Amino acid sequence: MRRREFLGRIGGAVASWPLAARAQQPAKMKRIAVVGASDPVANMTITGRRSFRAFFEELGALGYIEGRNLLVERYSAEGRPDHYAELARDVVRARPDLIVSTRALLTAEFKKATTTIPIVTTASDPIAAGLVPSLAHPGGNITGVSVDAGLQIWGKRLGLLREITPKMSNARFLTTQLDWEWEIANEASAARAAARQAGITLAGATLGNTIDEAAYQRVFTSMEQERVDALLVSGASEHLTNRVVIVELAAKNQLPTIYPYKDFTEVGGLLAYSIDLGDTFRLVADLVDKILKGADPGDLPFFQPSKFELIVNLKTSKALGLEMPPTLVARADQVIE
Repeated sequence: MRRREFLGRIGGAVASWPLAARAQQPAKMKRIAVVGASDPVANMTITGRRSFRAFFEELGALGYIEGRNLLVERYSAEGRPDHYAELARDVVRARPDLIVSTRALLTAEFKKATTTIPIVTTASDPIAAGLVPSLAHPGGNITGVSVDAGLQIWGKRLGLLREITPKMSNARFLTTQLDWEWEIANEASAARAAARQAGITLAGATLGNTIDEAAYQRVFTSMEQERVDALLVSGASEHLTNRVVIVELAAKNQLPTIYPYKDFTEVGGLLAYSIDLGDTFRLVADLVDKILKGADPGDLPFFQPSKFELIVNLKTSKALGLEMPPTLVARADQVIE
């Protein structure tokens, strides 16, 4: 990969990792960096993935127009967790007015890189991840939106998966090696604790330093050889980027799987217990607006979701030869037939 690579402009600067140079802008122009863990920068726009569409639509509703009073510099780690630290340092050196980070591990690197540039992030549990000491009073330069109602949500997801596969005994948690080994409490540790309580063997189905289609294929091949009988997919943003690949591999391997977001069931995933990512990123935009207007991020509470939806895909359950329990279907907020 070249040290600097310019990929084009979409109403503002669009830069892949590594960093692209920026032009001088009028004094009133607000400049934000939107940093993704894996999405191509071209997808991080108003025409891209659901969450980014909602984010930029909300910014527009709040009066921010790219190219007129807002400059957006987009960066991607391109599915390389080992590049998070260097990417964070590069973005901080560019000194944007504000950073939007879409991954707790990535935000942890930003926390090391700056204590002054405001950061708005999404994270499973920002306290457990060590990003802030309190949801109500974050302090420092970081605030954002939690994407889980506490790490105990993984026990709920494991229980839902067990309703579909009551004989489940050898399950896996699809995540990155970095997440699985992270010493701070996170999704992986919460899932392990829930599995121990339920008497289920849960090992990591882990992806390494390069997360792409080939990496997922290797992981699913290993699970087939190990006769895995069920799978939980973590909330890592790399999985959202590769959701079609994951769903197709789960179907090919006849593997009952529960997902953290509705987006997976929309492309054929079996089951999800999910917040609305569109709502989440509209809240992110609202926080960006407040900070750009002078609010201190340390005084802005982290939002925490209170509404989760259960989505079941009956078409997929039939294809897998699974009998979806009528009680589970009756509880579902959405049934895909």
